Amino acid sequence: MKQSISGKTLLFGYFISIILLGSLLLTTPWAWEASGRLRFLDALFTATSAVCVTGLIVVDTSEFSLFGIIVIVGLIQAGGLGIIAFGTLLVTGGGRKLSLANRRLIKEYSIESVEYEPKAIVRRIIGLSLVIEALGAVVLIYAFHRSGAPTPVLNGIFHSVSAFANAGFSLFDTSLEEFVSAPMVVLPIVVLLTFGGIGFVVVMDLVRRATGDVRVLSLHTRIVLSMTAFLAVSGTLVFFAFEGRASLSGMPVPERLLAAFFQAVTPRTAGFNSIAQSDLSMPSQIWTIFLMFVGGAPGSIAGGVKVTTIVLVFMLAIRRREMHAEIRIGKRKINPIVLNKATSIVIKALLVLAAAAFLLSVSENWSGVNSFSLMEIVFETVSAFSTVGLSLGITAQLSDVGRVIIIAVMFTGRLGIMAMVMPGSEPAKRRFVSYPEGNVLLG
Repeated sequence: MKQSISGKTLLFGYFISIILLGSLLLTTPWAWEASGRLRFLDALFTATSAVCVTGLIVVDTSEFSLFGIIVIVGLIQAGGLGIIAFGTLLVTGGGRKLSLANRRLIKEYSIESVEYEPKAIVRRIIGLSLVIEALGAVVLIYAFHRSGAPTPVLNGIFHSVSAFANAGFSLFDTSLEEFVSAPMVVLPIVVLLTFGGIGFVVVMDLVRRATGDVRVLSLHTRIVLSMTAFLAVSGTLVFFAFEGRASLSGMPVPERLLAAFFQAVTPRTAGFNSIAQSDLSMPSQIWTIFLMFVGGAPGSIAGGVKVTTIVLVFMLAIRRREMHAEIRIGKRKINPIVLNKATSIVIKALLVLAAAAFLLSVSENWSGVNSFSLMEIVFETVSAFSTVGLSLGITAQLSDVGRVIIIAVMFTGRLGIMAMVMPGSEPAKRRFVSYPEGNVLLG
């Protein structure tokens, strides 16, 4: 148990240190465009949102100076890549011989060969990420230049990093709403956030399949790709149907499809929006909450409970009533331990969300500071926990206590899920005592 606790402590310590350092840098006068300094609480909120790649903001990112913007980009990179690459180095002690526990931990969110080459895998992860971000920056610089956006180079680089890291930070005060009908901007963003959200396990599996190293994609990759496509298509249809006479009314059909498609992809932890979330109809807001809760894939920069978790819980819920019925996906049987872990993740996530929503209702509504609706509170809470960054417009209105609650929720959502799946360091102990069964009525 000691090694497991040490690994978790190092990971939590890394993120806390980066957040505090970023908060201090953002409070300096050089980080703020206007005179004076940013309040420490607001700087802490911004730093936490950046490191946890969430995207919720209490002050517009455009109000920061160039130094402040560079700090935010650095925090996004440190948080996004840190959850996998730097976390691997910390747990492995910089590439020393791995313990059995740490091998199991790393294989939870990296690729199989990490057992033998931890440093090589870290270099591959960082290198692949930087290449994707660089390519995305080139495309976006051109797109912003063609669209007439100011400072296309800065915008291209910033939005490429923010999109790939699924951070959702934007230098435009209305996110990407002014580009709702600009496919040259919207589609590269979709590609970047999709690569960042499917995970390095899937990317490397696709590379090995393309190069002929493997003939069949892994079950994990097939589930992730299938669910990613299903959620994108179904979400597009939902938003196209319900927003045709609401937020998308008056748009030509191609632009309406593009906006519906972007709205279907971005809630899965990306955080950008091309239409105001407060303009969405009630069914669309509920569907957005569902997409935010699901999130991306394990081993990715994305948040949420993850698509594979939802698939396993769904399969568990619809299985036959016979107690011995096993869960199979294709021709693969799922280990009961994995099923229990998936169920535990969903239950714990729901408990955290319920507690956070209750506390937020107390700090804002009951105290008389604000009068948010239940939908606004739930939407904000799920967005923070799933590190999405979408909002119905209440983030900047939060009281200081409410901001602290959201900070805690963002941090929990970023590292809490990972802590839940971290295996223990000790092998399972043999039980020498067998307890009699107890009956509990259900239903």
